[in-house]
Amino acid sequence: MKISDFQTKDVINIVDGKKLGQVTDLELDLRQGRIDAIVVPTSTRLFGMFGGGTDIVIPWRNIVKIGADVVLVRLEDARTTYRLEDGEPQVIR
Repeated sequence: MKISDFQTKDVINIVDGKKLGQVTDLELDLRQGRIDAIVVPTSTRLFGMFGGGTDIVIPWRNIVKIGADVVLVRLEDARTTYRLEDGEPQVIR
C-alpha cells in the first residue's frame, strides 16, 4: 500500500463514530521498517498554513481495520491532540 492510498481514506473513530479527517502523514520506524502512527490534522488546520497547528497522532496499534474507503481506529479520547514540535509530538489536553 502506498501513502497516497492512505491519503484518500477517511479516518473514523469507532468509539464515537466521528470522522477525524484524512491521513496527511505517517510516522515511520526506519530501523524496523514499519509504520508507527498515522497523522490526521484537526479541522482548525488548513493545508498546514495557519500556525503550527495540532494533529491527531494515531498509533498503529489503534488501527482496527483498513478498508477500501475508510480507516477505522479506536481512540478513547479523540480530543487528545498533539502539536508537532521539532519532530516530537507534545500532548495538548
